[in-house]
Amino acid sequence: MAHQKRDEMKDYLFQAILSLQSIDDCYNFFDDLCTIKEVSEMAKRMCGAKMLAENRVYTEITEKTGLSTATISRINRCLKYGSDGYSEVLRRLDEAGVEPPLPAKTETEESNG
Repeated sequence: MAHQKRDEMKDYLFQAILSLQSIDDCYNFFDDLCTIKEVSEMAKRMCGAKMLAENRVYTEITEKTGLSTATISRINRCLKYGSDGYSEVLRRLDEAGVEPPLPAKTETEESNG
């Protein structure tokens, strides 16, 4: 289903992203490609996806990231019924030991989860 959205221009964009070799390359490229707000929103969505994968509640995700509940709901739908893009990236980040800049779960949250 996701492949129906493919086209040569998007493929070119994604090849460009795959060519980036460092965090600095990413900052430079995305600084030119997107507005600061667009990059910030994408970063918040990744953090929100991580928090949803950890079974955090919407109110906490909104509080910690500033995402709207509508955006969180969309991310949640993608995690559950999407193309597995978020899930695959989150798995790879976990394997690499990369954690988002989010506070750890409290002891109460861990005992409830």
